[in-house]
Amino acid sequence: MSTATRTAGPETSLEDELAAREDRARAMGGPAKLQRRAEAGLLNARERVDRLIEPGSFREVGLLGVSGPVEADRANTPADGKVTGYGVMDGRRIAVVSNDFTVKGASSSSTNMRKIGHVKRVATERGMPIVFFGESSGARMPDNMGARGMGTMLGNDPTQYIRDRRTPWASAVLGQCFGSSAWYSCLSDFTVMRKGAVLAVASHGLASLAIGQKVEPEDLGGWKLHSEKTGLVDRVVETDEEAVETIRTFLSYMPAHCNEAPPVTEAPDEGSEEMNAARDRLEKLVPENRRQGYDMIKVVEALADPGSYFEFKPRFGRVATTGLARMGGRSVGFVANNPMFKAGALDVDACEKITRFLVMCDSFNIPIIMLVDTPGFVIGVEGERRKAPGKIMNFMSALQLCSVPKLSVILRKSYGQAYLNMGGGRNSDEVAAWPTAEVSFMDPAYSVDVVTWGRDVSDAERERIRAQMQQDSDVYGLAEINAVQAVLRPRDTRAYLLEMLDIHSARLSGGVGQHRMATWPTTY
Repeated sequence: MSTATRTAGPETSLEDELAAREDRARAMGGPAKLQRRAEAGLLNARERVDRLIEPGSFREVGLLGVSGPVEADRANTPADGKVTGYGVMDGRRIAVVSNDFTVKGASSSSTNMRKIGHVKRVATERGMPIVFFGESSGARMPDNMGARGMGTMLGNDPTQYIRDRRTPWASAVLGQCFGSSAWYSCLSDFTVMRKGAVLAVASHGLASLAIGQKVEPEDLGGWKLHSEKTGLVDRVVETDEEAVETIRTFLSYMPAHCNEAPPVTEAPDEGSEEMNAARDRLEKLVPENRRQGYDMIKVVEALADPGSYFEFKPRFGRVATTGLARMGGRSVGFVANNPMFKAGALDVDACEKITRFLVMCDSFNIPIIMLVDTPGFVIGVEGERRKAPGKIMNFMSALQLCSVPKLSVILRKSYGQAYLNMGGGRNSDEVAAWPTAEVSFMDPAYSVDVVTWGRDVSDAERERIRAQMQQDSDVYGLAEINAVQAVLRPRDTRAYLLEMLDIHSARLSGGVGQHRMATWPTTY
């Protein structure tokens, strides 16, 4: 009903009351708190949502929600500290949860967790990505204390932390992220963290009390810890605005849900000067000397559509690089050894990093390209203490469960079990190699030390053994038994990959895989 046709009376007062309640909810924690955030260069909960989605597209859920258990809190908990709803981003519907730290530190209560559960359920069942803007002090006290508090809050939703990967999840750690705010970050497919934010089980104050010594927030859960040591964070940024743009970039590679193929963008002109220069550059990027390091990321960038490589966890497990890119406008996932670090030998961190990336790609129908140049797995006491054999088998299991197209290119060396983990031995749909490739159980130079261990052997005998071990390890030995399906000149690699991606398109299922790892743990 338009304003001009309204009549005085009860209807007008009801509308006025509704408008007043809506205004109070949207005012969040009040002008003073919002002003302090603005002065600190931080976006508030609603600004984060507005920056993510198209103007005017937000349909909020639970705007009028307030804290339930403590009656005195109902007047000062607008939207109960969490902004939830649906919007449109790049023409697609998405669900959003944005923590409002100006309202009781965005602490979790029965009402606001019910709001999150609602939009999470709708997004999962209706095929929409979910974005979590994390900033929360954890569980609200005293709401969660006692048997009734626990039964109402923590015992209310048995599906609260189930992750079945029907839709992509993305999280931003933008302040204190304790309790459920930390949990959703760990459950997400992609997590970006702003410098200065903290991700932990509980606050540094509580941790200090628990262990009896002072704990600094950065040491407990700062960006360096999670980007370099734990691997829980995929990218690190300086500002809230950059975090929002990073999530938009991630989602641009992803389908809206698991039952559709990823989006397609315009393909570059393969005959352009830029693409020709990239092809010419490839051979120069990789030294023929297998002991000489180089940056594999430059190789990936030369193969992918220009400017499209979006790396995951660049500070963690650096002996490997993983990330999304486009090939001919289509989303692909790159998994590559990086000889710039430890000669490309795979360690525990790299195994975890690659495994998680493979699970995500397979869950959302993204083909995988593996670029191989590794002497094998890092051997030593530290790796064994960190369950290296188990991590290697997790990696192997994930690769073999992948139902999306898998293409592997051996650039130089591929030794031992790592040959299988990096797609060799029919663990890829197609295996190609450059003329510089060498495959064997181990580096022939080291094999001499193994077979002569504890014996006094002459130089001539060592050389004879080395030559014997070197025999048939070059690429043509592989090609002759069809262990590689093609030997490529480096400049032809992109054209080969584009053709193979087309040949191995999942035509029978419309580009959709089998998702055999949909419930794989997000971390382990």
